[in-house]
Amino acid sequence: MLQSDLTALWLTVKLAFITAVMLLILCIPVAYKLAGYKGKFKPFLEALIAMPLVLPPTLLGFYLLVLFSPTHAVGQFWFWLTGTQLAFSFQGVVIGSLFYSLPFVMQPLVAGFKQINQTYNEAAIALGLSHFKRFVYLILPLLKPSIGSAFALGFAHTLGEFGLVLMIGGNIQGETQVVSIALYDHVESLNYAAAHQLSLILLAISFACLVLLFKFNKSIVGVKQ
Repeated sequence: MLQSDLTALWLTVKLAFITAVMLLILCIPVAYKLAGYKGKFKPFLEALIAMPLVLPPTLLGFYLLVLFSPTHAVGQFWFWLTGTQLAFSFQGVVIGSLFYSLPFVMQPLVAGFKQINQTYNEAAIALGLSHFKRFVYLILPLLKPSIGSAFALGFAHTLGEFGLVLMIGGNIQGETQVVSIALYDHVESLNYAAAHQLSLILLAISFACLVLLFKFNKSIVGVKQ
């Protein structure tokens, strides 16, 4: 396997891991609030979170690219803060991936919070546990299967990014060239042997993620019952 392919593979796994972990940190408190929210704006909030499911990745990538450009306030602020450009950088791809994979992490978490038996929470309140302690020592342990599912879905979905990464990050080896883009380059240059190698590795990683996902889903069913 080419060194550039190994670099692209490592960059892809790194991107997927960082994205999944960051989304868990961001989504757990939001999902907790959203699961218990009954207000009239709930459908609009759910639709906003689910938008990446229906938007073409290139459309999302285009608007994020405009947002990240040095002529926009966000891009200017990032350059002032770090001295680097956000567009066509790994950091920019990470931020784009957070938007792209958001619903795949958020939805299992919301479903998990809804499935938690409120009897446990009521018993903890009767014992005098504070809201923080109930969340950390009771709710989060019960949510472990949903957290595992959310991580597996977010990780697997980020692995297959193409259009959004290409729009935001371009095709820079060692910086923004992920496996899907490297695979496209091999096919375009008729290097099918290298394309097969990358495809098989990506298939194996994706299959492992799905196995973990179904394992956690089985655990969720067991907890619910």
